Order: sequence, then C-alpha cells, then structure tokens
Amino acid sequence: MTASTAIREHAERQFSEELSELKKHDTRARPQNWELSPWAVITYLMGGKLDSGFTISAKYIGNQRLMEIAVATLATDRALLLYGVPGTAKSWVSEHLAAAISGDSTLLIQGTAGTSEEQLRYGWNYAQLLAHGPSEQALVSSPLMNAMQTGKIARVEELTRIPADVQDTLITILSEKSLPIPELNSEVQARHGFNVIATANNRDKGVNELSSALKRRFNTVVLPVPASEDEEVSIVVKRVAEMGRALQLPTEPPALKEVRRLVQIFRELRSGRTADERTQVKSPTSTLSTAEAISVINSGMALAGHFGDGVMRPHDLASGLIGAVVKDPIQDNIVWNEYLETVVKERADWKDLYRACRDQQT
Repeated sequence: MTASTAIREHAERQFSEELSELKKHDTRARPQNWELSPWAVITYLMGGKLDSGFTISAKYIGNQRLMEIAVATLATDRALLLYGVPGTAKSWVSEHLAAAISGDSTLLIQGTAGTSEEQLRYGWNYAQLLAHGPSEQALVSSPLMNAMQTGKIARVEELTRIPADVQDTLITILSEKSLPIPELNSEVQARHGFNVIATANNRDKGVNELSSALKRRFNTVVLPVPASEDEEVSIVVKRVAEMGRALQLPTEPPALKEVRRLVQIFRELRSGRTADERTQVKSPTSTLSTAEAISVINSGMALAGHFGDGVMRPHDLASGLIGAVVKDPIQDNIVWNEYLETVVKERADWKDLYRACRDQQT
C-alpha cells in the first residue's frame, strides 16, 4: 500500500518534511543511533520555528516539561511508561517519540488479554522447525527483538492488558538489555539506541497490575487530561482538521461554538460539577476523554457531509454525544437525562442542542 492510499500514515511518513528539516538544522549532540538530538525531538513534539523560518507543527499540546522528562528517560538505559486515563494521547506521544528518535514507529506490540510470551520475545516458523530443527532461519523475530538488533525504539501498547506472567518477560530485556535464545544456545544483545516505550491506562476494565519488579524498570510519566477548556478545545480542533483531511470528509470544519460546547459537556461530566461550579452533577461510567470528543466531532462531520448540507449542526452532534456518554444503558442513561434536564435545558443558548438530544432519545 502506498502512503497516498493509506487511511492513516505512520508519523515518520506523515511528517517526513518536518523531520527532514529538523535533521538538517540539528547541530546539537545526539545519543548514539538517534536520528535527532533530544532538543530537536522536543521541538518536533511541541512545535516551533527553525532559524530557517520553517514551522514545525505541535504534536502534543500540554506541559513541555513532561515531554522533556520522557525524552531524557529514553536517552538513558531506563524504559519509559506513559501512564494515565484513556484518551490522554499516550499512544500518539509514543508513536511520535519513536518516529523522531528512530525514524521508525512501526516496531509495535499491541497488548491484549491474548498476548503471548512469543509475541514479546520470538516465535518459530514451524515448517522450518519441523524440517530442520531449531535454527536462525526458523526463528521469527518479534518487533522487540528487531528493535534490539537495529538499535531502535520498540513500542508496547496497553501493557496492563497483557497477562501478568507474560508482562514479566520484559524484566530480563529491560535489565540485561539482552534476550536469551536457549534453543540456539545464543542471545540477542541490544545495540545503542534501543529502548522501550510502553503505555498503560490507570482507569479501565480488564487490566492486570504491573509487578513491582517490572515497575522498577520503567520511569513513569503520567499524562494528564488537558488542564484547561481552551487547551482541550485547541487539541480537538487540530486533530479534527487533520483527520477530516485524511478521511476526505465532504464537510466544512466544525464551528468553534459546537466544539466548545462538546468539550464543556465532557469536562463537566468528568469533574462532577458545572463550569461555574454552582451545580453538582453525576459522572457516567465512560471516561469521556479528549480522544472520544474528537471521535464525536468526526462522526458529526460525516453525518453532515453525507446526509446533510455539509455544515455540522446540533442534530449531527447529538447521536455521537449520547453514544459517548451512555455506555451503561441503565446507569449512564439516568446520569445523562439528569444532566440534560438540569444543565443543558437551563442554558438559553443551548436550546438547539437540548432539542436535538431529546429528539435522538424519542
């Protein structure tokens, strides 16, 4: 598949021009096998203007110090754990860190309840194994092993979804920087530049707690939800514009008013109180993350583009909004209806959204 036909390009391709310009103007010291210096990695993540006048777009909108800690960690022999509630850009940051440091964000292991030890370490081509016995030709490298051999960053997504006994496979790799292969009486030793970025949710169902031994191998950086409403709105607007172009949605960018209303609803339901702090509200079981807000807007844009006049209106937003809030059909429905009647209905300039949400539920 060519880059032009991919629904979602890898970061190193999507932002190849920015990475190339940074590399050209990067004169600072860089760790061995890194594509960019730590300063250039931070510039790539946080955005800025180079001496040549070239503008680097911001990939992460938030506390720069957290990104500096993450990059400094990867420049040592400590692995990095990006931790936080769902939807706080952990995977996004992980991908862009790998793209900027190694020029390759594809050495990825997606953690699930079914992830096995072989997926973390290595497997076997059983046809070769049966025909010739254990050999290097029969060995199937994992992304983690490939990263060790090439001196690149390996990514482990949703580490806490992986069964606890499988998680501990990482202990030897992170401590000794080597991967024993007893069947061949050999080992793979990591080259300079190798490290691991893992992500984990601290508020989710079906997670397995990390052992103390494994936790000690990571430096943990907690990514918070956006600090202010304006910050969250800017994140949503930026990502919606990028995804709208990638998905070729036949619609205008959403009005700032609609984005701000959605973000305000999410923040109020998350915090359990209204923006003016006068009214206490119940919180639903759903996380209502920034990532979900982006999905709701994209869904509304698709509805407006394909079944409307191309302008997203409250009735386009309502179905995605209700779907994001009401995950539990009984408990969340009570919470949502109470919020709708006590908060949304009482705001004079929100009458259109109130009617749209009520129409969706009838």
